[in-house]
Amino acid sequence: MDEALHERMREAIRDVPPGKVSTYGDIAAMVGAPSPRMVGALLSEDGHDLPWHRILRANGTPSPHIAHEQLARLRAEGVLADGQRVNLRQYRWQPEE
Repeated sequence: MDEALHERMREAIRDVPPGKVSTYGDIAAMVGAPSPRMVGALLSEDGHDLPWHRILRANGTPSPHIAHEQLARLRAEGVLADGQRVNLRQYRWQPEE
């Protein structure tokens, strides 16, 4: 991945405000990444200082291996899940154009 794309992804993730969520696909589309998987790879390799917990799968669920911590962090910000699923219609972040 080129450095410019890497930084655009980091910036887009950083912009998701507390109390809101985005999806891997949303972030990829915002920055012109060819795949949502690139966003996931960035978060796993270089996302420790980002609000990684605000990024969900397209169906509003967290990745299974981080689900407990991710949902707890979201709950602390006021994002409530129905079981393991966050209502994207209610909590999805829509950046201002």
